[in-house]
Amino acid sequence: MTADDSYDRIDDEDYPAYTIGRAAEMLGTTQGFLRAIGEARLVTPLRSAGGHRRYSRYQLRIAARARELVDQGTPIEAACRIIILEDQLEEAQRINAEYRRAAERPDPPAMPEAGESSEAS
Repeated sequence: MTADDSYDRIDDEDYPAYTIGRAAEMLGTTQGFLRAIGEARLVTPLRSAGGHRRYSRYQLRIAARARELVDQGTPIEAACRIIILEDQLEEAQRINAEYRRAAERPDPPAMPEAGESSEAS
């Protein structure tokens, strides 16, 4: 990897830049917590060539949300399920908004049916 490659990844929120120790430190939690949300399939960290967990900034944001819920007294399994459902709801709302925008557009020009010529015979 060259220095230029590193700079290209600085803004990539999906780049697995953080070790489990650093991720836990940044979140103010334990490595066990990160392993638990991994077992609950909330986040799936990538693995380094040596097999060590690596987390992206996007995954850290999800883990931070889970920690927030757990700190409020929500069991970890329930917190993970809540976050998954929130994500599914957000995606459904995004898709619905796209459908609404498409429905508001004027109809596209009619296409000739199969076997029909657009020129007069």
